[in-house]
Amino acid sequence: MKIFRIDLKKRFVKLMPESLDDLWHLYNIILTKDEVHARTTRQVKPDDQYARPTKAKRVPVNLGVQVEKMYWDRVLNRLRITGIVVDAPEKLSINGSRHTISISVNTPLTIVKKRWLKHHLDRLKRASKLTAAPLTIISIDDEEYCVAILRQYGIDVKTGERTKLPGKFEAEKRVKAKQLFFKGALKSLREAWAPIKSPIVIIGPGFIKDDFGDYVKSESKDLAASIIGIKGVNSAGLSGIQESLRSGILANMLQHLRVTDEMNAMEEFLARLGKGKNTITYGLDDVKKATNYGAVEKLLVADSTLRETTDEKRIALENVMKNVEEARGDVMVLSTEHEAGTKLLSLGGIAALLRFPLP
Repeated sequence: MKIFRIDLKKRFVKLMPESLDDLWHLYNIILTKDEVHARTTRQVKPDDQYARPTKAKRVPVNLGVQVEKMYWDRVLNRLRITGIVVDAPEKLSINGSRHTISISVNTPLTIVKKRWLKHHLDRLKRASKLTAAPLTIISIDDEEYCVAILRQYGIDVKTGERTKLPGKFEAEKRVKAKQLFFKGALKSLREAWAPIKSPIVIIGPGFIKDDFGDYVKSESKDLAASIIGIKGVNSAGLSGIQESLRSGILANMLQHLRVTDEMNAMEEFLARLGKGKNTITYGLDDVKKATNYGAVEKLLVADSTLRETTDEKRIALENVMKNVEEARGDVMVLSTEHEAGTKLLSLGGIAALLRFPLP
């Protein structure tokens, strides 16, 4: 993320997303009733009443919209932001009409908020300092594989396949079947890795992961050069990837990725919950009570709880977040694109780790 200017007096930030992860950050920072200003295109009809009727032309123009809704298109790698036009050239006479602005990587934009919260600014500043590449993971055993990209926002599953290799007593058939299985897995791995050429980690139970690592080295030297680790977990597929995050075996490789911190925070909350400790709370009303006592050490909020709610509830959530920040607590917005966020959603989308038990 490239930040050009932050002006809190005028309540705006000028910036430019530089990666798909940056688009995800913007998706969670830009909320309903914020303003977004960017260069876009708009269909314009000739204004000369004596001219021959012609089709409207789509021309480039700088517009500002007050956000009504937003869609994150991961297929085309862009944000589509729809809202009421609040800033446009006078000659267009389109203020008050609706327009959709598409924000893609390397598109400069300005965000205007009535109130910038500390966690918004922290998230932008953290994204501007991150340089770590995403991580490509293949989780494999003799029954399935799953290929995913681990990004700052979570696990981006690309593809997978289930199979059933012949048993040990059918050695010849097993060798042939395993070669075909590895061939398909390698093809899927290459398709996921090629656009970003990120580091690769192979995980899984038993010896299959090691055999696959040897296969990659013999069949694809460029992919083999990107492998930074082969790690053991108890299961394959997506559950194996989730296990690797929970267990911390990828900690050194993920030190710059936000998802690691989110998983750790949620695991700490669940560990305290499982032990019956009274230094946690969840649900908006109970968290608000803990905030009033200044007891919140770390506040956890699911991103979709902030995005997909009423204005009234969002204001209540943001007030809680603001109060936690003022009491020097940490606010962490968890992505529901991975397991930690979905677990938090099942608890109402908001939870807190406390400094001390409530009376």
